[in-house]
Amino acid sequence: MKRTTAREIAIQIGFAAAANKLDPAQVLDDFFAKEHYDTLSTEDELFGEYPNAKQMDYIRRLVTLTAENRSEIDGFIERYAKGWKIERISRTALAVMRCAICEIIYMDDVPNSAAINEAVELCKGYDEPDTVAFVNGVLGGFMRGEYGGMPEAAVAEDASSEEKSEEIGE
Repeated sequence: MKRTTAREIAIQIGFAAAANKLDPAQVLDDFFAKEHYDTLSTEDELFGEYPNAKQMDYIRRLVTLTAENRSEIDGFIERYAKGWKIERISRTALAVMRCAICEIIYMDDVPNSAAINEAVELCKGYDEPDTVAFVNGVLGGFMRGEYGGMPEAAVAEDASSEEKSEEIGE
């Protein structure tokens, strides 16, 4: 399983937990119950492979850290989504941005440029081009405001390409 796939699964789980106001740990346990997960592969190829221990650790860390730090992360989103209240932002775009900001702040093993590029690419599969541009703008504003700039474009493309091909193995 590539990290991109693991990230998308984490975003879907985080989305479900936040939308339904459920405990993320319980959602994770229920979602990855083998008999439940096996039924998902017939619905979506995203779930064609059951995560190994390292992949599961990444997914659990991302979902848990995002939930634990949601208030702080949402504060950054509101700060850099100029003129937008959190309630007006698409729930999918919100889930994607929450995970990207979480990876940037709390997950040192994920390059910042990869977190941003992957968020924008994943958003393309769920939202309209205007929303994708909005997500890119908010994440770019966050990087400029909190870290003094965006990673260079070439570095960002290289990191994203590397990560897309990277398998998360044991």
